[in-house]
Amino acid sequence: MATTKDFRDYVLEQLTLLEDVTSRSMMGEYLLYYKGCLFGGIYDNRLLIKQTKHNKECCLLESIPYTGAKPMLMIEDIENKEKNKEIIILTCKDLLVKK
Repeated sequence: MATTKDFRDYVLEQLTLLEDVTSRSMMGEYLLYYKGCLFGGIYDNRLLIKQTKHNKECCLLESIPYTGAKPMLMIEDIENKEKNKEIIILTCKDLLVKK
């Protein structure tokens, strides 16, 4: 099942506390970037983020975005803007350190 554009718009609205969040359509789903850092995506109407050393401590459920993909972490409480901002910033910091 592909992600609906309405759900993508809803997710982006919930991430407005973060400046410069963008999405890119990819095969019926959406990749998400924060200040140019690919941190996750919207898959089957689920907000998933890449797993990193520090965000594993955020008590998020592991989820597979699509068959054959690496597990990601699912943000279930999409409406908690403050918490999601913290998680995404933490995730991007970890991802940028890896590079």
